[in-house]
Formats: sequence, C-alpha cells, structure tokens
Amino acid sequence: MTYRIDCLQYANWSEKVFRQMREGGVDAVHVTIAYHENFRETVLNIEAWNRRFEEFADLIFQGRTGDDVRRAKAEGRTAIFFGFQNPSPIEDDIGLVEVVHTLGARFMQLSYNNQSLLATGCYEAEDPGLTRMGREVIEEMNRVGLVVDMSHSAERSTLEAIEHSSRPIAITHANPASWAPARRNKSDAVIRALAETGGMLGFSLYPHHLRDKGACTLESFCQMIARTAEMVGAQSLGIGSDLCQDHPDSVVDWMRMGRWTKRVDYGEGSAAAPGFPDMPAWFEDNRDFPNIEAGLRAVGFDATEVAGIMGENWLRFFDDSFETARKTRSRQAAE
Repeated sequence: MTYRIDCLQYANWSEKVFRQMREGGVDAVHVTIAYHENFRETVLNIEAWNRRFEEFADLIFQGRTGDDVRRAKAEGRTAIFFGFQNPSPIEDDIGLVEVVHTLGARFMQLSYNNQSLLATGCYEAEDPGLTRMGREVIEEMNRVGLVVDMSHSAERSTLEAIEHSSRPIAITHANPASWAPARRNKSDAVIRALAETGGMLGFSLYPHHLRDKGACTLESFCQMIARTAEMVGAQSLGIGSDLCQDHPDSVVDWMRMGRWTKRVDYGEGSAAAPGFPDMPAWFEDNRDFPNIEAGLRAVGFDATEVAGIMGENWLRFFDDSFETARKTRSRQAAE
C-alpha cells in the first residue's frame, strides 16, 4: 500500500479544497496554522480547525501519529497535521512547547525569514546561528516530539539545528539552491547534513522556489529531485508543496509582513508582482499529485523510490518523530 503525503500547505481551507485532497488521493497534509500568531491567536486557529473537523468529518480529521495516516488511507479521508511557520506561538515561554504539542502541533519552524528568539531567518544580512533559547527549545521539542523545521532559516542556523537536535529535523518545503537560486532554497551542504542525520527534505512547488517560476516544467522539477537523490539518496526526500490555494493576494501581506514592519515587504516576490504567483500548469491543486508520480517515473525512479518520495518516507519520519523522546539517531545508539 502506498501513501501520498504533502508536508506543507497553507490553503484557504474549504470543502472544495478537502474534496480535492480526496480526489488526489492525498492521505495526509501538514497545514500551517500560524505565521505570526501568538499563543492565544493560535488557539483560535485550532478552534477553527476543530469546527472543520466536525463539519467535514467524512473528509478530514486531525492527525497526531503516523498511524493516523494509515487510518486515513483505510477510511478514505485525509489526516491533517498542525505546524507553525514561526515560533511565535510559544512566545518567550519554553513551557508552551509541550502545551502546543498536546494541542496537536507536530512541526515548528525556528524562524520565518527574520531573526527570532530561536534562530536566524533567511532574509537577515547576518546569521549568528542558534540563540541560547533556541538550543533549549530544540531540546524540549526533541523531548515531546515536536519536529524542528528549518525551511525559512538561514544557513548557519540550519546547520547548527541539525547538529544540536538529538532527533532528525525537517526542511518541509524548499529546493536545492543549486537548481533554483533563492534565499529560501538550501545549499548542498545543508541537504547533505540533513540526510546524513536522518532528516527529511520536502520539495516545494511554490513558484518563487522553482527554476523558471510558474513556467517550470514537470520534467525539470523531477530532474531536480533525481539529482538530489543522486547526492543523498531517495530515502530522505518527500514533497512539501507549499500550496497556497484560493487565497486573495492580501494574505501575502500577512505571510511576509505580519506585524513586524509598517513597510511593504515583498519577500521572494517583486514590486511588480506583490501577490501570489501563478502555479505551474501541472500542479494547481491537490488533484495534480498523480502528475508528480508520473514525472518521477519518467525520469527513472523505480516504483519503490516513487512510493517513498510521494509519502512513505514522510510516514517513516512521522512514526519516529511525533512520540515522546527516545533515541532515534544511529549515532546516539552507538554512544
């Protein structure tokens, strides 16, 4: 039995989107429930999700463990896993790490573009690495089973997080910078360090992360995955589409600017195109996941590798990552 898992989406959630997940055979989705929200605001977002789980119970339910992905597959539903793109929901209180995990959070980025209390974002001019609080929070995240996500973090901070974490970390939505130069994409050094420690890289379909942006071809995208597999093996690779479906362009302002500036900041866009970019024609919504599978086969991946990239690698990672701490790294086991 094969699984389809998308390890990052931030859609304008609706019955339409949930039905498209089912049409695309998507068994699990990691959804962003906080960008710049504080703890109380994040709780309000969880309340909104609880109402969706009640209203659309035939389509979705909240996922907390890898077994929930298996349950979703068996029941023809989609398991929804919560994640934060910023550590703002824990404010300056390490005790909230366990609280948010209890509420269902399973991923938390240590920074979102800017410097945070924990680490440096990819848009800062200098990267001093993990902060004192960052190191403490990583250890607490490791203990409770909250995955360290460095998708928007800068190079040194990311490498230090990989080294400091006692569990494998994730970069849920990014691509190799060698294929598509972008501040958000990752160096080969980061990708190698991630894979060597059992971490996961989710390839992004967000146009600003792609070569030729919205004009990127399916073949180019899948060749990029193939080159990465040649470098680190296919077992560390998955999909994290970063699908931002059906949002008005005004939502970009919240994603990029939050409350940290009064100025307009277009981030990875440009002054000429401040809104959401056009998606590639071969991936516009959840119904298009079969296109990626076909593309992976076309560039030479075998059936086992395709199944891994499309979801089984993430499922293995979920199984190892979401429970209370236990020694998971081979290098720890050897100590």
